[in-house]
Amino acid sequence: MNEYTNLREQMVATQLEGRDIANHKVLQAMRTVPRHRFVDRSLWSQAYDDRPLPIGQGQTISQPYMVALMTQCLQLSGDERVLEIGTGSGYQAAILAEIVREVFTVERIPELSQQASTLLEDLDYRNIRFEVADGTLGWEKFSPYGRILVTAGAPDIPTSLLQQLNDPGKMAIPMGGAYYQDLMVIKKEGKKVKKRHVCGCTFVHLVGEQGWKQ
Repeated sequence: MNEYTNLREQMVATQLEGRDIANHKVLQAMRTVPRHRFVDRSLWSQAYDDRPLPIGQGQTISQPYMVALMTQCLQLSGDERVLEIGTGSGYQAAILAEIVREVFTVERIPELSQQASTLLEDLDYRNIRFEVADGTLGWEKFSPYGRILVTAGAPDIPTSLLQQLNDPGKMAIPMGGAYYQDLMVIKKEGKKVKKRHVCGCTFVHLVGEQGWKQ
């Protein structure tokens, strides 16, 4: 094992299994994806710490626990097509791609999308599609999606995302104010929409037509 493999194992044991992450597919994905590759080299020594890290453009790579928790909340079987809103570093997309059939990820900042695309191709992921667009409007071309994961805090559920969610389907989304949100699981089933609170959280703003204004 190299240094980073050891750090990933420690991260999984203490930050994930030591809390409430029990899904074996999620745990295996977190053991596999090299999180240090998704941050600047100067931050590699901190890549497996229990906190978010800056990735430029005013954005962050989420805390490992939050990545694992949101992924676990989707209850993935492995055959899903997942829409991710907010590509950022590409780390969450890689975790999803380890588990599901296909990932569609949307990012509003072109530089971040390009960096993530280049890195994920270098890491040999072939089941991720990238789009630069307003994430609050989703990616209608490939809808509906069995699962949707939103990696930024929204004031409410974007209507477009709800429309692009399959029936039945699940969405994990942070919702609330500008500085504090509640991680919610939205379940769409038989034309009904149910909301379940998971925990409090703090994410960067989901900016766009159906989110926060820039």
